[in-house]
Amino acid sequence: MSGSMATAEASGSDGKGQEVETSVTYYRLEEVAKRNSLKELWLVIHGRVYDVTRFLNEHPGGEEVLLEQAGVDASESFEDVGHSSDAREMLKQYYIGDIHPVRTIILLLSPPPPSCWSYWILPIIGAVLLGFLYRYYTSESKSS
Repeated sequence: MSGSMATAEASGSDGKGQEVETSVTYYRLEEVAKRNSLKELWLVIHGRVYDVTRFLNEHPGGEEVLLEQAGVDASESFEDVGHSSDAREMLKQYYIGDIHPVRTIILLLSPPPPSCWSYWILPIIGAVLLGFLYRYYTSESKSS
């Protein structure tokens, strides 16, 4: 696949036994990142890409809030604010596609970043071992 977006055709059932053709456009995060201005503003929420340019003036939190999240994955910020079900429903009209799944798989396969406790585990284990060794040698010197 060359380029930054791809379209995939998917067949699904509409619940009435009839097949419905749907088309999903996939975008790479790099493509979304380019759309981060007042002229064109895209963001990602839960793997879905939204063009919220038309919504800038209507956003209750102001356009600055959207500009801060422009071109990136805004899922955490979206959830932290606690958007209503109406806001979630409204989001559907700005949907333009999904983040490319290959990129998602690569991210899932990459090792997680080390956390703070992993920096401390070896020194802690070393200190415990030294404590046991010290206790062992001091108890032997008392018994002899």
